[in-house]
Amino acid sequence: MNIPLPGLPHLDRCAVMGVVNVTPDSFSDGGLWLDPDAAVAHGLRLVAQGADLIDVGGESTRPGAQRVTEQEELRRVVPVVEALAAAGAVVSVDTMRARVAAEAVAAGARLVNDVSGGLADPGMAAVVADTGAPFVVMHWRGQSADMDALAVYDDVVADVTAELTARMAVLLAAGVKEEQLVLDPGLGFAKTAEHNWALLGRLDALTSLGRPVLVAASRKRFLGTLLANPETGELRPARQRDDATAAVSALSARAGAWAVRVHDVAGTADAVRVVAAWQQAARRG
Repeated sequence: MNIPLPGLPHLDRCAVMGVVNVTPDSFSDGGLWLDPDAAVAHGLRLVAQGADLIDVGGESTRPGAQRVTEQEELRRVVPVVEALAAAGAVVSVDTMRARVAAEAVAAGARLVNDVSGGLADPGMAAVVADTGAPFVVMHWRGQSADMDALAVYDDVVADVTAELTARMAVLLAAGVKEEQLVLDPGLGFAKTAEHNWALLGRLDALTSLGRPVLVAASRKRFLGTLLANPETGELRPARQRDDATAAVSALSARAGAWAVRVHDVAGTADAVRVVAAWQQAARRG
């Protein structure tokens, strides 16, 4: 959905958000980019490969992950955001903390990507309202250590849509502008594989809410389950799920996603451009 967002480039296709995890324990690349210089170099490589935004996060949100301190998250994130922004990258910050969001925006981040949708830190809405930065509101039911027990729905598409709608209303009442909001169905967060596929299959339920939608399926467990070894049942390893991620990216772009968040940029950058060319040809008839 090509709705302009304040302070971000407006593209005629689905955007690609490249992931830079400045963490020791993220599920697919923890520790690889913990050094700030390595993280910055990796972010710039992703830009060269076709990333439109670089999402910098200093706290793992994998199932079962324990939280880091605010000071440690700031230490990991802010120098990387500052260096990438200074080099010309469009940077987003992946954080659930209001102070981290505020300092990252001050350092040059142009979007706040909060997997809790502002629920984890009551100060987040005020920071987002004050900065005017676009804000990704992900569907969230609880911290990573507890999320698996919260994957209970009557109808996952209807429930997620209703809960995101309610969350938007709270944020608007707190002073955040509608034009800042981006929605994320929260694949893998208090969701089973079946829930994830249901949400992807009905992405129109989210796009119909009138706000841009971010899809973050990259390397997630439900893809590993789909691609499991048929003889042993062993899940496909996380770093061998990039082709499947690119397929989800293409289908999400076709379904109207504003952006897809991925670890391996090159394949998805190609995929979304193919979708855009296909759609343009179809419109020309």
